[in-house]
Amino acid sequence: MSVSAAIAITPTNTLIRLEQWAPIVALKSNAYAYPLLEVVHIVALAVVFGTILIVDLRIMGMVKQLELNALVSALLPYTVCAFLFSVVTGLTMFTMRISDLIANPMFITKICLLFCVGANVGILHARGVLNPENLVTRAQAMLSVLIWLAIIFCGRWIAYI
Repeated sequence: MSVSAAIAITPTNTLIRLEQWAPIVALKSNAYAYPLLEVVHIVALAVVFGTILIVDLRIMGMVKQLELNALVSALLPYTVCAFLFSVVTGLTMFTMRISDLIANPMFITKICLLFCVGANVGILHARGVLNPENLVTRAQAMLSVLIWLAIIFCGRWIAYI
């Protein structure tokens, strides 16, 4: 492989080539595809945040009339399903606008925050059974709410930066 060929193969160039993939080009040529994906993405994100917010509020000592583990069990399927919809629509929208989004600081921040909220929930559940009396658990619930609000803020501001 020549030096010029090795230089041409970069993650950024590979992503930009993905944006030029025929199915993505076809989606980009449809005036309704991106707005429709965005609506599904936002609705899915609302369900994800809404279900997580209810659980986090319960952990923080509100909504005490609901038993925490039963609440988590009841809401988890909706959270997971909505999260999968938001991932699929988000990745599709990203693929349609890779060259714009990889240079957008709000998009990069949103992705970093998604990793942070994922780490937070992973640590929370790795600690064992959820105990709303534990101060660390309550702090993690509050952190979860704050990170999700920041994700929503960044996601909305992507269009304006």
